[in-house]
Amino acid sequence: MDIIAVDDPTDAQIRDWHAIMAAGQVHDQVEGSAQTLTETSARLLDGARHLLWEAVQDGDVIGVGYARLPHEPGRAGEIDVHVRPDRRRLGAGSRLLAVAAEQLRAGGARTVLAQVMAGTPAVPFLESHHFRCVLTLQELMLSVRELDPARLRALAESGPAAYRVIRWRGNAPEVFAQEFAAAKVATAEPPAGEQMNWDVERVREMAEMVAKRGDDLYTVAALHDDGSIAGFTEMVVPGAQPWRAIQHDTTVVPEHRGRRIGIWLKATMLEWLRAERPEVAEVETDNADDNRHMLAVNEELGFRRFRESREYLADLSDLP
Repeated sequence: MDIIAVDDPTDAQIRDWHAIMAAGQVHDQVEGSAQTLTETSARLLDGARHLLWEAVQDGDVIGVGYARLPHEPGRAGEIDVHVRPDRRRLGAGSRLLAVAAEQLRAGGARTVLAQVMAGTPAVPFLESHHFRCVLTLQELMLSVRELDPARLRALAESGPAAYRVIRWRGNAPEVFAQEFAAAKVATAEPPAGEQMNWDVERVREMAEMVAKRGDDLYTVAALHDDGSIAGFTEMVVPGAQPWRAIQHDTTVVPEHRGRRIGIWLKATMLEWLRAERPEVAEVETDNADDNRHMLAVNEELGFRRFRESREYLADLSDLP
């Protein structure tokens, strides 16, 4: 078996990667829509601090590995390893993981994250390689067509005094960019206590990455009378699957919590989405299992739980 670095994936290599991921989802009976070929291609071609490998045996690609280098030395990298179901337990996953770990260490990372679906073979694989679960996520789905327009309108008009809604598509307007980055810093809760170094440049970079994938990013924020952003919610409408939007962060700066700003912002976003993107039939999101407040907010809006995922962390010093 050979582990081959992929510097500039060809169409055939992208198809191999996508086929292996899709086969794994079917075999492991993972509920929900599979990533499309277009989305797989966008991810592999975005060129932003990532490394790719193939595991090849007898001329066949039997596994693929992905590593994302950290933004700064000392922070966590990310890995994603997939092996064709009929070629598992032959060592391909372990070898891809070892190569990725070596490159992440060389890139300055100390720890590595991996996100997998609960109940799949990925869980025992990671746990057998010194990964520990640091976050359990409840994945939820909302049927947009089942929303009550009158109730949604009432929630969207329920903002507290001293706050007003601002919104934008794509990158944050220059006038709000600094305050938006500050709100990101104030509300960041990454695993294992790592502080995210949000600034205007990184906010723009993340928005541009979404655009490069062919997706649309929508943001609704609560602007306080003092000029600060008190909270925000973000939604992505994938270009390849515009019928299912993906809810990203919804969070409120700590000193502004307790005023139902979160549900106000989410209702405002849903109203905007219904008007702007009528093709969206569903919204998918996830919440940390211990984030009871946001789970309650989402369930009040009509989200239902449909699967669970987990985030695992390992010290790179513990990996081969």
